[in-house]
Amino acid sequence: MPLALEIVTPEQRVLSVEADEVRLPGVEGGFGVRPGHTPLVAALAAGELVYLSGGTPHRYAVGEGFAEVSDDRVRVLVEEALRADEIDLNRAESDLKAAQAKLSAMRPEDSAYSANRAQVERAAARAFVASRR
Repeated sequence: MPLALEIVTPEQRVLSVEADEVRLPGVEGGFGVRPGHTPLVAALAAGELVYLSGGTPHRYAVGEGFAEVSDDRVRVLVEEALRADEIDLNRAESDLKAAQAKLSAMRPEDSAYSANRAQVERAAARAFVASRR
């Protein structure tokens, strides 16, 4: 029996498919989910989400959020989710450099530091996923 995978952002439902396996970027390290997995709720870091369907990997760059696993369903609620083939590698690398430069000009105690650090992490995820196509 396959997993039902759903990826949702604040703007839209990005994906709703059946998958054989889902690999997620947890804040405490990446983890995989297969049918029959123990129920859990996990915090996600910005990174690469991969789902396998029929032996074929499908890659997404995701922002931070949460995953809920129960009854062979994986619900992923994240700030952003982009398919690898939707990401332009040159633009992703340029966005990453710009975000890193902006963050490096800030101090950790600045009020916008955390938001800018999250932008760097999402930009790094997009660049990484785009480079793996």
